[in-house]
Amino acid sequence: MFTVLQIQDAHSKVESGADFPKYIQDIKALGVEAFETFVADSHTDYFGKNNYKTSSLAVYDTLNISEESNKERFIACIKAHQKGATDYVTFCKDCADNGIEKWIVDLGKMTCIYYDKKGNEILVENIPSV
Repeated sequence: MFTVLQIQDAHSKVESGADFPKYIQDIKALGVEAFETFVADSHTDYFGKNNYKTSSLAVYDTLNISEESNKERFIACIKAHQKGATDYVTFCKDCADNGIEKWIVDLGKMTCIYYDKKGNEILVENIPSV
């Protein structure tokens, strides 16, 4: 099975949101089937076959997640990030400011779904192939 170290190695090649599809292909090749990232500190739970799970540590100090989500403003932030205008930590701060608590990536369906603190789906994106 895969390790957090292998995933971190794949992630080290990501310079912006524009690199996300290639990163997804790299970790999918490792056996990652899904992952759930928590915006508050960016710790992530990774899931593989046969109920395999491993988790990363926090990446930064805890962010306060806004109680209210702002879908329109979040969409503008994510578009900027995907074009390479922001780094990962800035993107996470933008998520927190706009009420995004976490995202779940399903590598089988090739989707990334962003959720607010109430568990509502705020945005569903299809992950493009590289």
